[in-house]
Amino acid sequence: MNFSFPKKVIIPIVASGFLFIGTSFKDDFFEIAKQIEIFTTLFKELNKNYVDETNPGDLMDKAIKGMLASLDPYTVYFNEQDVMRFKINNTGEYTGIGAVLSRKKEQLIIKEVYKNFPADKASLKAGDEIIQVGDILLSEYKDEASNLFKGTKNTKIDIKYIRQGKVNTTQIILDEVEIKSVPFFAKIDDKTGYIVLARFNKKASQETKDALEQLKKEGAERIILDVRDNPGGLLNEAVNICNLFVAKNETIVTTKSKIEKHTSTYKTTKDPVDTQIPLIILVNDRSASASEIVAGALQDLDRAVVLGSRSFGKGLVQRPVDLTFGTQLKVTISRYYTPSGRCIQALDYSKKDKNGMAIKTDEKNFNAFKTRKGRTVYDGGGIQPDVELEETKSSPITNALLRNDGIFNYVTSYYYKNPNLGAKIPVITDADYSDFKQFLKAQKFSFDTETEIALKNTLAVAKKEKLDESIQAEYQQLLSALQKTENSLLDKNQKEIKNLMVDEIIKRYQYQEGLYQYYIQNNAEIKRATALLGNTNAYNTILKI
Repeated sequence: MNFSFPKKVIIPIVASGFLFIGTSFKDDFFEIAKQIEIFTTLFKELNKNYVDETNPGDLMDKAIKGMLASLDPYTVYFNEQDVMRFKINNTGEYTGIGAVLSRKKEQLIIKEVYKNFPADKASLKAGDEIIQVGDILLSEYKDEASNLFKGTKNTKIDIKYIRQGKVNTTQIILDEVEIKSVPFFAKIDDKTGYIVLARFNKKASQETKDALEQLKKEGAERIILDVRDNPGGLLNEAVNICNLFVAKNETIVTTKSKIEKHTSTYKTTKDPVDTQIPLIILVNDRSASASEIVAGALQDLDRAVVLGSRSFGKGLVQRPVDLTFGTQLKVTISRYYTPSGRCIQALDYSKKDKNGMAIKTDEKNFNAFKTRKGRTVYDGGGIQPDVELEETKSSPITNALLRNDGIFNYVTSYYYKNPNLGAKIPVITDADYSDFKQFLKAQKFSFDTETEIALKNTLAVAKKEKLDESIQAEYQQLLSALQKTENSLLDKNQKEIKNLMVDEIIKRYQYQEGLYQYYIQNNAEIKRATALLGNTNAYNTILKI
């Protein structure tokens, strides 16, 4: 049935629409101009009248960063010095040491060493604390520590470090370091190939393609793509990786923004490698951004089964904007959406709880969407697996151990007490686990749970108000009860924690390669994925094939 309206009715409606948009824009412009004038006046008067000397640059830096802190953590301001450091770090011949560094509480700790790269050749180990680079003491160096390891190939850098309480020296010779996006691939059995996709750099899709084609040559008839712990990277590489498994001209991801030019649809542009090979994608709660695009798109297109635990939920897109006087703003401009229309983003930064933390969407408020073949999938942040494994979810106590290096520090101690383990697979006995708990206690390990932090803050306020003596007994009682609960949680989650301890120990002796070799024989998610791929009916039922 067709409906028609007289033109004299349509024209006023359209005109009123333009009037509304125009008025809205003018109102926004007036409000922005008004607030800028208020701030400019305040800033001038403050610097002119304040009792002590002020530093206008520092004040402005703090004001801008304070304003952006109320938005999301990805929208960031870079002052002139920040921009200059970024440019220095990203130009010229890229060299490095082939190690993961972590700086906490003025300490620079080596977290992982890659085999046969400069740090490894200099005999540095995970757990070493670097205290001096050349003539620079780390305790006095406040800038980004990785800047100290930049230079041309064959540059020699003298290092002073602490290992197990003893000061040592070594020399690193810089070399070109190219960390692979696909650090490992292999056949699990006669028909199943396994590919680890660890990051999305500029060679990610080519390395994944090479691994896929090699495994097919070796007889692989089904594939497991592992993006667990993959934090993401280049968007176009995520699209190209999907393109290995789906045909040309498929929509993979859409970005939506209030500004039309930032709204884009990304489609596959190449001929695929294999659109039929059975595929499982492994995800966990540390799979983010580009990892979620790959998992979500192939799930929506019914091209792969996603297995594991819900992914991280990072669905915000940023772009750098150049400002005046050499400064820069990295600003969130849009959100990612999968082919079915799901938004990947988990946290709503426009809504904060009483502690100022962004609110996560409640599961009862998730929205339903349909895959190409009509399967129901949900938004709410991250990618919900088709096959969810409860045992792969991280417990809060485990996350605290990882975040605050409880497992890492214990394994450092374990490594030097057991120098001859070599290629053997470690077994964490009950005695070892008891030793681990004693280690945490001796180190006064802080789990930093919300309850623990709140309790410590209460005592700090009490000390300030000189009330701590009157509540000391109650405080110690609560602290003791809390520690008892934490100890019981260590026992309750013993299996999960032991598995992570084994992983960390294997890396110390056998590097990443040894860990992946161990995984393909022992990892629960890989075993479950291999079994599912071997059961064609079960696999096809999930995907409605």
